Amino acid sequence: MSAKADIQVRRIYENAQASDGTRVLVDRVWPRGVTKAAAQLDLWLREVAPSAALRRWFGHDPERFEAFRARYEEELASNHEAVAQLRALLSAGRLTLLYGARDEAHNQAVVLADYLRKRAG
Repeated sequence: MSAKADIQVRRIYENAQASDGTRVLVDRVWPRGVTKAAAQLDLWLREVAPSAALRRWFGHDPERFEAFRARYEEELASNHEAVAQLRALLSAGRLTLLYGARDEAHNQAVVLADYLRKRAG
């Protein structure tokens, strides 16, 4: 993997861009109102999403985000296979992590991108 991890994070409801590179949905549940054709995914990696229990606990509450980040990073640390799959994709070029949440700052894709960047190189 390159020293600079080329990762971007986008809502799945935004139109795909030619510059997206590999597009990976990192939600456990398929986003409402999005067809598989419109999503233009390369991969739906449910396994890298937060556990159902963690997702329910977080409930997209910004006040719980830092605790959510810590708990999700713990889950990622023991999710070797899914993280390795993303690292392999990233080594091939730009990786776009897609999510369905409304909050663009407080979601699992933001945490996952940071997690991958910290371990790049």
